[in-house]
Amino acid sequence: MNVLECTNMAVKTLTANKLRSTLTMLGIIIGNASVIAMVAIGQGAQQFTQQKLESIGPNQLSVFPGGEDTQGLNTEVAQLVLADAEAIAKLAPAVREVAPQISTNLQLSHQERISKVNVTGTTSGILYVRNLRVRQGRFFDSIELQQNTQVTILGSAVARKLFSSENPLGQSVQMNNLSFQVIGVMQAKGAFIGTNPDEIAYVPITTMAVQLAGKRSPLGIPIDYLELSAKDKASVRAAAFQTTNILTRRHGKKNFIVSANKSVQDLVSQVTGALSLVLASIAGISLLVGGIGIMNIMLVSVTERTQEIGLRKAIGATQQAILTQFLIEAIILSIAGGLIGTGIGVSGALVIGILTPLKPTVPVGAIILAAGVSGSIGLIFGVAPARQAARLDPIAALRGA
Repeated sequence: MNVLECTNMAVKTLTANKLRSTLTMLGIIIGNASVIAMVAIGQGAQQFTQQKLESIGPNQLSVFPGGEDTQGLNTEVAQLVLADAEAIAKLAPAVREVAPQISTNLQLSHQERISKVNVTGTTSGILYVRNLRVRQGRFFDSIELQQNTQVTILGSAVARKLFSSENPLGQSVQMNNLSFQVIGVMQAKGAFIGTNPDEIAYVPITTMAVQLAGKRSPLGIPIDYLELSAKDKASVRAAAFQTTNILTRRHGKKNFIVSANKSVQDLVSQVTGALSLVLASIAGISLLVGGIGIMNIMLVSVTERTQEIGLRKAIGATQQAILTQFLIEAIILSIAGGLIGTGIGVSGALVIGILTPLKPTVPVGAIILAAGVSGSIGLIFGVAPARQAARLDPIAALRGA
């Protein structure tokens, strides 16, 4: 018998026992579907997280008060001032925009509507640094910044809470018993990692310092922290270096911390990549279980078909022919189960993409690898039953021993 004849007989045998063949493939189907789905979800989660981090601000860096000794312990809290931000904007060529910030939680009210929100005093640089857009109206300008003007731009969620379906532009909101004119409403962006720019109200940083937060210092206007954006991805390291040098010269020591958003992106990418690998490995265990299932069912099949094997040997079938047929049966079960499982896994990934913000992607390499592993499992776990069938003594097999 050649391979084609062995394959033909294997297919007929498997189709004659459809239920048993289906149950035999079940482990491989579940294993392949799990692996494909887990890889797709992991890829989708990684892309989603990276996109969200990038949407916070392109090439962003942050500067916080604080210093470190040789053991990495916080030893001193410095005072950052508005003049530090101005110096960085003027002297650091790798920096495109700087956004100093003072933040506090205040109660905002309009007529009978009241909402406690985060109020951030800043400059127009925050639009680029955090990749924000104004949906209605405008952001405050340099003149309003210099004159401590009582104007505000509301996040989309804040505007909805205070004004419902009304147009907020030109109307007033109360903060600390002071009236602020609404000159703009921000475009909705959504929450990420505990922060929601839609729930922030923005005011000029000078107005925040003088009229709301009451911050004064002989060194200038104190700020909580500042964010800045490098000119491009290639300039992030240079921007961090220049910022560190400028502030060190101004303060006389390094009593601040500069952190890059890219470092967070790299860390998240590593974590999500490792998590995807772990999930796929766990799902891959079911492929092993499926292979063991194939071996068990094939061993039972050998026992059930001893007389058939004996008859075939008696009329001239060789050990190689018997071995080949049983191996082909195992491989067909594995490959068919792998293809069905792959289809289910891809379909599941598409459904997850529709129902959740994740956009799972199934790499072609993962599909090829899963199919290859499925076929290999059939070959590996089909060897023992095939060898047992091939070694049966024809006389004993005919007697049903």
